[in-house]
Amino acid sequence: LREGRSPRRVMKVLSVAVLRYTRDTAEPVMLSTAQDLSSFGFFEKRGVREMLTFFAKTVIQRIKAGQRMTVEMEDMKEYQVHAFVRSDGLAATVTADTEYPTRVAFALLTQLLDDFAAKVEGWATLETAEGFNIEAVLLKAQDPANFDKITKIQQDLDDTTQVLHQTIDKLLERGEKLDNLVERSDDLSKQSKLFYKQARKTNSCCLIS
Repeated sequence: LREGRSPRRVMKVLSVAVLRYTRDTAEPVMLSTAQDLSSFGFFEKRGVREMLTFFAKTVIQRIKAGQRMTVEMEDMKEYQVHAFVRSDGLAATVTADTEYPTRVAFALLTQLLDDFAAKVEGWATLETAEGFNIEAVLLKAQDPANFDKITKIQQDLDDTTQVLHQTIDKLLERGEKLDNLVERSDDLSKQSKLFYKQARKTNSCCLIS
């Protein structure tokens, strides 16, 4: 490194997920997901994995079709959930640190959903999508330059200017409490619910609000 120049911060994408939600199911259906939990300890990984799935479903269930939204986790400001729901109900999220460029996140999500819809026939009725290589998407997403090139070529300003920013608490419907949703969730094991409670107290989890 040259003198006086600080090393470039390595951005981190924790999770990429594809879901479907056309309001004909009680909650969004997780079709495909990949996660990079290498920065977490062995005993943390299960809790983090389940919380990532929980937050992806929670966010997708509460934004409108055709909407793009970046959701902040108020008490854990290191990470955000970027979410996009197409008008046909196909949806995706990417959970990344706050250094990850918003325009890149939504370029990633747009391309991911286009590729998924083209390669996975009958996704609207599936419970899970076999054969789609979402792990490759997660790996590629770790370098924002891979998708930043797309945004520069497209010059699509709408993708950035029409992104809504919200906190998880404000996204919840009136009367809803995140603690209650966690307690009722079937996606979370007893261990993960305990992990959530402990992380909320210590403010040490990846994306706890």
